[in-house]
Amino acid sequence: MAIHSLTTSPASSLLLPPRKLIKSSFIQCCKTQNESVELSTNGKASFPEKSLQKQPLNNLPPRPRRIILVRHGQSQGNVDESVYTRIADPKIALTEKGKAQAEECGKRIREMIEKDEADDWKVYFYVSPYKRTRETLQNLARAFERSRIAGMREEPRLREQDFGNFQDRERMRAEKAIRMLYGRFFFRFPNGESAADVYDRITGFRETLRADIDIGRFQPPGEQSPNMNLVIVSHGLTLRVFLMRWYKWTVEQYEKLHNFGNGGMVVMERGFGGRYSLLMHHTEEELKEFGLTDEMLMDQEWQKFARPGELNYDFPMMNSFFTHFKHDDCQ
Repeated sequence: MAIHSLTTSPASSLLLPPRKLIKSSFIQCCKTQNESVELSTNGKASFPEKSLQKQPLNNLPPRPRRIILVRHGQSQGNVDESVYTRIADPKIALTEKGKAQAEECGKRIREMIEKDEADDWKVYFYVSPYKRTRETLQNLARAFERSRIAGMREEPRLREQDFGNFQDRERMRAEKAIRMLYGRFFFRFPNGESAADVYDRITGFRETLRADIDIGRFQPPGEQSPNMNLVIVSHGLTLRVFLMRWYKWTVEQYEKLHNFGNGGMVVMERGFGGRYSLLMHHTEEELKEFGLTDEMLMDQEWQKFARPGELNYDFPMMNSFFTHFKHDDCQ
């Protein structure tokens, strides 16, 4: 969050008539509500969210070039599930392999950005507060010198799906088997969350992220670079739910997605009209392997050229959902 300096007037000009001094033990009360407003210095504070409402769309800060989703590197829990019975999920660390995966991911991100051949590029990080994601970011960021890092924010809403507190290994295996029968999106773990619960908190984070983008909150003071890159370091399910929420995928479409590997990334890149499309960086084959259907790929193709605020009135999901269209002779 940007910190704006406040310019304050001398106390004598705000509280007392000219030529009178303020004693340190003196407290002046305001007689009326109007006087209270006049004496307040809050009016000098800057609230970019309010000024955004008055800004014409063409005066908004440039949108980031990319939103890069990174899954944490290999963790102790990925190697040995029994770790969850002894160590709280938020405290599980990376393995040495996981640290190497994170460092390699950082190098890949830098190589991708440098292919733009822009001089003013920077990265800004959002990270889950879990130990394995913070360690991933620390190792990933080795690829960037201080001048290239615009900032970072720890974001609790990016945490892993809550499976309960200390986990009983055999009970968790049974619960995961039940989840496959019940449905991966709606099944809620005892004392934990469902993917639907994660969806709700990710919805809140998405609105925060969109406001940050529209305000340009992560841009350094005085800079308006179109070559900012946002990196979100989180967990497999959380990132799949993020994509589901961003692109408005259905529950059925979500349940066909596959987790990407530890230290892997999915890149949402700004298209020709200003929206973010997965097809700007990934191939159709890569996205199909991730689990995108032909209908989802068609929408990603539309995203490449669409502008912010536009709606896809020809979204192909319409034809598969409303099956009576194929029996309709009217054009």
